[in-house]
Amino acid sequence: MTEITALILADHEWFREQFAKLDDLQAGTPVSRAALERVWRPLGDKLDVHAYIEEKIFYPQLLKRGAEDPEGETLDAIGDHNDIRDGVRDANAAVAGTDEWWAAVGRAREANDDHMGEEEREGLSDFRRHAPIGLREALG
Repeated sequence: MTEITALILADHEWFREQFAKLDDLQAGTPVSRAALERVWRPLGDKLDVHAYIEEKIFYPQLLKRGAEDPEGETLDAIGDHNDIRDGVRDANAAVAGTDEWWAAVGRAREANDDHMGEEEREGLSDFRRHAPIGLREALG
């Protein structure tokens, strides 16, 4: 069984790969709206599901087990998730490939990049140091 911090890290890597695919598509001429949507729709959906699962499963346990200001980490992460959700919502409301769409995708990406970096340095590290492996596996 895969433990929860490894699953979160795997999602983070997938997010980075998908945003890189969008970079590659943007570099192409012309940019296919359908190709953009084939990458964006699953990415936007998974960003939302990932945030929901972290808020329902991971962060409540971090609050119980974390030693390095878990309340501050959790509140900051939820704020990040809301910023990511705003970008996803705005991108979903725009036509793929337009300036408005790229701007919204960029906001979602920036918020997600900031969130992943903080979470990998702080919350995940804190949880690995203070939560027993059995709990981490059960949560995964």
